[in-house]
Amino acid sequence: MRIYTRSGDQGMTSLIYGARVPKNDVRVEAYGTCDEANSMIGFALSQLGEQEWEGKQAFIEAIHRVQTVLFHAGSELATPKDKQVAWKLQQSHLDEMENQIDAWDAALPALKNFILPSGHPTAAGLHASRTIVRRAERLAVAIGEELERPIVISYLNRLSDFLFVAARLVNKQSGGEELPLKVDI
Repeated sequence: MRIYTRSGDQGMTSLIYGARVPKNDVRVEAYGTCDEANSMIGFALSQLGEQEWEGKQAFIEAIHRVQTVLFHAGSELATPKDKQVAWKLQQSHLDEMENQIDAWDAALPALKNFILPSGHPTAAGLHASRTIVRRAERLAVAIGEELERPIVISYLNRLSDFLFVAARLVNKQSGGEELPLKVDI
């Protein structure tokens, strides 16, 4: 199978089930942004390094799980309204993330102020991923009534929280510094 098809050479692409849309269609922007976030999450994880810490393997597995489900979120966004979504997001995906957020957050010092994205390279990459997910969420909202299953918006919203806490956990476990926002500029 060839990687290239040439079918997009004129600025059009196919949604799931074959509907052709311009490559700048909001759906394409939304699922493309999920793909971008997924790539950044992978890049961030690649920066983790060899330092061992308790729970590191479970952390990596949780991140890989999120990457897989994020791929499914992209599928939801690429499926036209009134069509069957092949890989459906479930409430259990949100519940799983919320449980993980709560567990990691309980191991972190309480936030007393806003923090700047910083610290360990993996943490900084997870913060960048979080902002990309927020953009995907805004684009999903822009799809509006044409979105078959609005659970994808909830998933993306929760994922940005997950990535924020994951970044904080990496900083704590790796000795990365969390920089507080200074209000006196």
